[in-house]
Amino acid sequence: MSNTLGEMFRISTWGESHGDAIGVTVDGCPPRLPLDVADIQKELDRRRPGQSEISTQRKEGDQAEILSGVFEGLTLGTPILVSVWNRDARSRDYEHMRTTYRPSHADYTYDAKYGIRNWMGGGRASARETVGRVAAGAIAKKFLAAAFGVEIVGYVKQVWTINAQVDPDTVTQADVESNIVRCPDQDVAFQMIERIKEARKDGDSLGGVVECVARNVPPGLGEPVFDKLEADLAKSLLSMPACKGFEVGSGFAGTTMTGSTHNDPFYNDGGRIRTRTNYSGGIQGGISNGENIVIRGAFKPTATILRPQPTVDVEGKETELIGRGRHDPCVLPRAVPIVDAMTALVLVDHWMRQSGRLRISTRNCGSRAP
Repeated sequence: MSNTLGEMFRISTWGESHGDAIGVTVDGCPPRLPLDVADIQKELDRRRPGQSEISTQRKEGDQAEILSGVFEGLTLGTPILVSVWNRDARSRDYEHMRTTYRPSHADYTYDAKYGIRNWMGGGRASARETVGRVAAGAIAKKFLAAAFGVEIVGYVKQVWTINAQVDPDTVTQADVESNIVRCPDQDVAFQMIERIKEARKDGDSLGGVVECVARNVPPGLGEPVFDKLEADLAKSLLSMPACKGFEVGSGFAGTTMTGSTHNDPFYNDGGRIRTRTNYSGGIQGGISNGENIVIRGAFKPTATILRPQPTVDVEGKETELIGRGRHDPCVLPRAVPIVDAMTALVLVDHWMRQSGRLRISTRNCGSRAP
């Protein structure tokens, strides 16, 4: 099982949904970055369960503990271990899933691959695994902000068939956090909230789209040909539970345009090369071009629903399953900080890869005789 992301800024998440604790090890963080547990807690509070009437009612404080890698408020350059204790697991709610597979969940596929699975809360297949991602992402976000002033803002763009109109160039974190669905379009946000409440009342669930913008990203990040920036961003988002689709810039809508309308014209803005449009989403040829990076992740409806569904048990016998327990009727609001985190992790890793290349290039050039 692969639990590690990144080449130079590496994270490894660990723990299960109903285990004692869950967390992450971050290896490769540069030294002397000011870091306090409050920096991590702020992001975990955005992700934690039980935060509103449209999220799971599991009550977890998700209090982070930094167990290594930080001394007197500064990172040491050594591995950083962040741990969060699980306090409110109710494994009895999953007893009936011990031998029965939830439709469209990972129950069957984990059994097929490993011959064993943790049926209590879904184990590693639970979205609770993302606690570690968000904790690591908080460190990455702080580094990017300090080094370049990079700002990452994710928000709910769509729930079900309800679409919001949001300008990625101007949206702020305050706009996103102004309501419980994390949609900056206030009128549409109200519609989304009411539709999610309706789905919960019906024992059903909804999917949608999270859009994310990264501003002030320097040009030159990305590793053609197989580690293109958008390829790694796609991998990071698609590794999230329930994420089934990825777009950058114009995405699939670009297929309906012509080259003359889709191409982003260059111009010189006081010595800085810019583009007048941004259909590329800030990435060209797999490399950042200095414009805002705009990506989207599509999330399916939550698999565990509180209504009867046909399925089979571990013996292959056809049966029926009604979900129990506490589940998000729509993962979108709590997916926003996870998308932010994954975006930050990819960007900081690619910055470190590019920075290392530049140091080697400068050293080699400096050693040449005139």
